[in-house]
Amino acid sequence: MKPLIAYCGLDCEKCEARQATIHKDDEKRKEIAERWSELNHVKITPEMINCLGCRVDGPKTPYCELYCPIRKCALAKGFSSCGLCPEVKSCQDIKAVMDNSPEAVLNLKESKE
Repeated sequence: MKPLIAYCGLDCEKCEARQATIHKDDEKRKEIAERWSELNHVKITPEMINCLGCRVDGPKTPYCELYCPIRKCALAKGFSSCGLCPEVKSCQDIKAVMDNSPEAVLNLKESKE
């Protein structure tokens, strides 16, 4: 599995926070922070938009590093992907991702191979 595929199967290469980080785009960080603050009903600052990817070394957004239940679970179980977990189909933590991202589901299936 590619290192920039998150535990949930989403592609970190496509993540706007990662793009803003690798391009050192402070305007993009500000735009993302404003939108994510509104969507999540919490204060997110541009400084928080600093992430290189869920499964790679380097900075992560506070949510991804500290709060994401999917990432926490995979790390605790020692899985490099939720696709390796026998409970993935019944997992409530990953359900929204699987329901809304066919690409993530495909990436999880590929992680089994």
